Formats: sequence, C-alpha cells, structure tokens
Amino acid sequence: MYSQDQVYDALDTLVEDGAIAAYGVSVETCDEALTAISRRGTATVQIILNAFRRKPLDDVLPAAGEAGVGIIARVPLASGLLSGRYTASTRFAANDHRNYNRHGESFDVGETFSGVDFETGVAVAAEFSHLVAEHLGDSITPAQAALAWVVQQPGVSTVIPGARSVEQARANAAAGELVALGDPFLQAVAELYDDRLRAAIHPRW
Repeated sequence: MYSQDQVYDALDTLVEDGAIAAYGVSVETCDEALTAISRRGTATVQIILNAFRRKPLDDVLPAAGEAGVGIIARVPLASGLLSGRYTASTRFAANDHRNYNRHGESFDVGETFSGVDFETGVAVAAEFSHLVAEHLGDSITPAQAALAWVVQQPGVSTVIPGARSVEQARANAAAGELVALGDPFLQAVAELYDDRLRAAIHPRW
C-alpha cells in the first residue's frame, strides 16, 4: 500500500481540492517511510523509534529533515520494556497485545516490544536502566531517559508515549524538558544496541 502511486495521488488530489489540509503516513518499515517521504505531499511520517529500534536514525530521519517532513515517534518505550519495570516473570492480561501478539500472532511483531523477544528485552532493559543510573543519576527514571532519547533525536517532531495515570503523564511530559543527555550516555546506549540487539532487529524493519 505504501508504495502505490495511486494512494499518494488520491491524497494529493484531496489536498489540492481543499478537502484536507495535509496528510501523514504511519509505517512499519524504514523503506515504507522513505517511500512516503519521497512524495511531495507527505507532511508527517509516524514510525517506531526508540533505543531498541534505532534503524530510522540511519536514513529516515535525515531524509525527513531534508524534505521538511515531520517525524512522529511511536512505541518510544518499546511497549514498556524501557520503563525498567518488567522482569522475566511479568505477566500481562489476556487482551493485552504484550501477551497475545508477543510472536506476531495477530499483527506485525514489531509493534510489540519493538520486535525484541521478551526475555532478551527484559535483560537488555535492565542494562539500559543501569546506564541511566550510571550516567544520568537517580533523579531521572529509565522511562524519562528513554523518552528524552527519542525526543532529542534531530528531526523528531513529537513522541507518542502511553500513560495509565496522571503521574505517568506528568513524568512523560517532564522528559521533554530534560537537558541534553550527553555523549557518554548516548554512546553507551548505542553500544548496548549494537552488542545485544542490532543483529536481530536492524535488518527487519
């Protein structure tokens, strides 16, 4: 769908006719994102981007910046993994996609834990939490650091985090006000991804 000219032609016609002001595209893969960005009418691209799904940094964000296309980052906490609150024994409700779609049974597995298998994700998330404490101190939670990591990437327009309480919503909002995370932390996160996740995640989306 995302590579079909007729889809974009129809959307461009709607803009030209004044039926809509602009349109955006929500994608699964970086190739889909690059196709959308190449179309003159695309205003925004929504894509999974977090410390466990770094591939959009390679080509998508630079291409979007050059084209003036906004980036909306979704699943910024890898379905909660990057909050640091889960363990290997954590269980989810039967109607929670973190239970029923863990292996892609119902839709793209990349939407659940960003495609990281749960056991690996929990282990790597614990290492991420350790890096947060080591480099950023105790005043910033792993979830806030993960959100700040996304929003501080050049070209990211906004981030869509989830929240189950007022306190979570406020903590998420506060992450947008954090000072630059700093090169030592960013490099450590990049190395964690390269060592533990890149081989399984980077080629897929």
